[in-house]
Amino acid sequence: MTEPVRILIVDDEPHIRSGLAKGLAKSGDVIDTAGDVNQALDKLERAEYQVVIADVRLPGDRDGLDLVSWIQQRCPETNTLVITAHGTVETAVDAMRRGAFDFITKPVDLNLIRQQVGRALDHGRLQSENRVLRDRLADAGAISEIIGNCTIMQELFQQLRQVADTDATVFIQGESGTGKELVARALHDLSSRSSGEFVAVNLGALPESLLESELFGHEKGSFTGASRQKPGCFEQARGGTLFLDEITEIPTKSQVDLLRVLETGQFQRVGGEALLSSDARIVSATNKDPLPLIDDGVFRDDLYYRLNIVPLVIPPLRKRRDDIPLLVEHFVKHFCQRHKRPDKQFSDDALELLTAANWPGNVRQLRNVVERLVVTHVGDRIDAGSLPSELTVVQAVGPTEVRTLAEATESAEKEAIKVALVACGFHREQTARALGVSVRTLHYKMSRYGLH
Repeated sequence: MTEPVRILIVDDEPHIRSGLAKGLAKSGDVIDTAGDVNQALDKLERAEYQVVIADVRLPGDRDGLDLVSWIQQRCPETNTLVITAHGTVETAVDAMRRGAFDFITKPVDLNLIRQQVGRALDHGRLQSENRVLRDRLADAGAISEIIGNCTIMQELFQQLRQVADTDATVFIQGESGTGKELVARALHDLSSRSSGEFVAVNLGALPESLLESELFGHEKGSFTGASRQKPGCFEQARGGTLFLDEITEIPTKSQVDLLRVLETGQFQRVGGEALLSSDARIVSATNKDPLPLIDDGVFRDDLYYRLNIVPLVIPPLRKRRDDIPLLVEHFVKHFCQRHKRPDKQFSDDALELLTAANWPGNVRQLRNVVERLVVTHVGDRIDAGSLPSELTVVQAVGPTEVRTLAEATESAEKEAIKVALVACGFHREQTARALGVSVRTLHYKMSRYGLH
């Protein structure tokens, strides 16, 4: 049983108040009226209203726009419709700026008022549902746009809270689609640098010829096509955060330049002579294991150690399956609102299939699947038969019988290290020699698998 709707009508003309009250009245609803702002405030202090319909010109020292401002501050979930016989663009803009849901001119069209009230009620319900979802996500544990309730995500959240409001350089590792940029943004949003710029650059997507200019900027005429001076990412991120994504893709020469900036805090634009400085906080990320790249001479070890002050590892979605229903609910709400679709819900068997799937593309793939179904599925209930076929194949084999090559490799590697450690009496140099890897690689693997 739905709760009755409460509507407050504020107008100094009694016949308009009574006409609107009769025209909007439905069985079970409560329609109250007031003749001025003071009467309206008295009623708003004593009861909650979903919609307030207020005339702009009201008797007394406060008008309808003042009432809109008060409601926006004290009752943000109440939607206000402003009506007036003196409709101007300036008044409409002022009303909307103060928080009015919509603006209607007199003479009042009752059918139009009914439509607008219906829209305001729908908007209020959506606000309420979003608030409930936000509260649920907060209870479950969420930072910024990162959602997770499982133990491994709670540990990640704890790490984020510990290091966010520092200037420590952070090195994020995770497979493609796990949300490395979201983690970087969360570090920025939770820090005292949040008022500064968050600048993200994908180093793997830039050709080597443009990389130096993108990072450090260039002067006008410094090369063909440089028609104006351009600040680089380090300049743009002053006082904020610079996110260097796919850091292991950076060419060797650029690695040297980057290391110099990290050590000195100074750089020069391409074609420039002046030394510029930047205090940007550096967060870098990669979807690759950097240590084999270091051993192969592809990635500088001194740059790695300079970037890897605080390491953060984002788990793949297959290692946090309990979070999938929560993620699905969040994405459904988001995309229904974004694409103006009616509310949809996944059936229990559909959620079971989604939870059992392998998700090689991680959270990004799950997000895309949910968006596709929200947009294309007819009806408000999405069952297992509506899911993409590649997801149902995994379930048919059995979720416990299928592992990705990455999972199998990790399991075998972890077991091999454990056996070697025991055989070598936990002597790390001997263990590294026995395994045919460097001590540095062994240390990294032990940390990754929790073998202390």
